[in-house]
Amino acid sequence: MTQDAAKPTRSGRKARHAQRAAPVKTNPAPAGAVGGFYKPLADADLERIYATALRLLAELGMGEVPDRLTRDLLAAGATDLGQGRIGFPKDMVEGAIRSSAKEFVLYGRDPARDITVGGDRVYFGTGGAAVTTLDLETEVYRPSTLTDLHDFTRLQDTLDNVAWFTRCCIATDVPDMYDLDVNTAYALMRNTTKPVATAFTIADHVDPIVKMFDIVAGGPGEFAKRPFVKAHISPVISPMRYGEDAVDVVYKCIEHNIPMSCITAAQAGATAPATLAGFLAQSLAETLASLVMVNVISPGFPMVFSNWPLVVDLRTGAFAGGSGETAVLNAASAQLSNWLGLPSGIACSMTDAKAIDAQYGVEKAMTSLAAALAGGNLIYESSGMTAALLGASFEAFILDDEMHAMTYRVLRGIEVTEDNLGFDAICRSVLGDGHFLGSTATYAAMERDYHYPKLADRAQPRVWAEEGALDAWARAKTHGINVLETYHPNYLSAEQDAEIRRLFNILS
Repeated sequence: MTQDAAKPTRSGRKARHAQRAAPVKTNPAPAGAVGGFYKPLADADLERIYATALRLLAELGMGEVPDRLTRDLLAAGATDLGQGRIGFPKDMVEGAIRSSAKEFVLYGRDPARDITVGGDRVYFGTGGAAVTTLDLETEVYRPSTLTDLHDFTRLQDTLDNVAWFTRCCIATDVPDMYDLDVNTAYALMRNTTKPVATAFTIADHVDPIVKMFDIVAGGPGEFAKRPFVKAHISPVISPMRYGEDAVDVVYKCIEHNIPMSCITAAQAGATAPATLAGFLAQSLAETLASLVMVNVISPGFPMVFSNWPLVVDLRTGAFAGGSGETAVLNAASAQLSNWLGLPSGIACSMTDAKAIDAQYGVEKAMTSLAAALAGGNLIYESSGMTAALLGASFEAFILDDEMHAMTYRVLRGIEVTEDNLGFDAICRSVLGDGHFLGSTATYAAMERDYHYPKLADRAQPRVWAEEGALDAWARAKTHGINVLETYHPNYLSAEQDAEIRRLFNILS
């Protein structure tokens, strides 16, 4: 057998070095990789949790049900349990599961950025309502501003592994709730073409803001044809009751064909049982109550089944977003949702760390990897969030983007084919130069199978020291400053921007 390449010349060596340094032609770690391998619950456990959730809905039911929703639910087969509570019989709940949307597209304004939610596809994105931002210059937390929201939105627009964007911080310098909702939506329209999500404080804000979306989409009624904004709504308040304002927003979003994530965010030991099994049963029941509501109003309407188990430290009452319990509960939530065939949304990578340090890395990596391996379709809060969701960080967005790529690579697994097993290539290298560095198989694998991080340091200690001995926080900070200084997208035409500013109080 002969070596598969002649002895390299100097010019050939230069060409190979250039080839190795060039960006790979295809992404070896694409978003939307397949999850579902980690199953913290046995089949019998799933059945028992589900049965308990059904019993809770039928026998305890939901409280504080708004009048309009009460009428719709009773007409669809719900029961009046007395004491202001409405029960959902098993057949009603299972009918809603059957009629619900099992997968659907979250549209980006750029069709190349569309993602399909459901099945076993995994996508990392954002969420949160941080009231503080880790300042890039001072490295100290300060109140989040509208400028921060614009900056976060345009920064994440450059990050390949953040599949969709939801406002990650609250503009605390905008006190009026209507102006806050309007300017949050405007920041999304101006700075990214990814699928985005926002929140509406009250239902009265939906109609006018949809006018903004129609301007961006091309005219009255155009947004509803291809809705590129999803609503984040929490219509159920734990334990086991509805929130009237949020329910009103649900009706309005359905009227305008705005897909929604109906988010249940119970807290173990506070608004839900401290036992993990009991927590999962109650939280599942509550999220099913949202599903029943949506499918009674509009069967098959696109809703992400967003069952977010949250954990508090039972010694102190502090939120514990980076805990092992958060990891296993959200993984179990994803498993339950996928077992029911529903598009799943969970929340992970919500580190409790304030600094970009070892605690930050451990908590984010463990919780987000568990969520992905369990097959959470949309993993919220997974980019940029720090300080147990009270903070957002530019550096964190950059480092998390790299972490997501590694997770997608893990999910992709190993493709075993006759060509990849490489019998002939092994023989050629063993009987030739005795190594694989110059083989065509190595070059092919380099392009196809290996992820090369943009920020992680792989240099030798001497080189690292000579280049300033920077840690990950410092490298991410430098990159973030560079992006914010040089990247200024404006995805609105001059005409669109002028029309939006004529109708709304745009503050930026």
